[in-house]
Amino acid sequence: MAERMGDRDARAQLQEPPEGGPVTGKFGVLLVDGPSMAPTLAHGDRLLCHYGARVRAGSVVVAQHPLRQDLLVVKRAVERRPAGWWLLSDNSAVESDSRDYGPVPEGLILGRVLLRYAPKPAWLAPPPWCLGALRVMPYGMARRLGDFRRA
Repeated sequence: MAERMGDRDARAQLQEPPEGGPVTGKFGVLLVDGPSMAPTLAHGDRLLCHYGARVRAGSVVVAQHPLRQDLLVVKRAVERRPAGWWLLSDNSAVESDSRDYGPVPEGLILGRVLLRYAPKPAWLAPPPWCLGALRVMPYGMARRLGDFRRA
């Protein structure tokens, strides 16, 4: 879950784009609430989201929960299916993801998380052209630059 910066009463909300859904080119700040994306993201992490950005497999995304649309979640987009994106938590012990509610329709995906800016800055959305270079870097450095696919 995520919440809007500065809005402590709305535990499961975040800064949303204007009415009508995501707008390409808009950015928002998020505060992570909960352990579902551990170890990639921790409770209290601050994120930068690009609303309306193209989603690809492996992206960390912000979406409206398909069963409770007032609840917004941060999950990893695993694969595109005919009914929408299959979203999973990085923390396999937490099951509030597509294993519970199925594929998330494209219209409920608000945007892609670009980076964690606090407390430990890390790039979460490296461009595809640099992935080859990340594979040959030491794992610790590659992870800071957004390569979370290696074990």
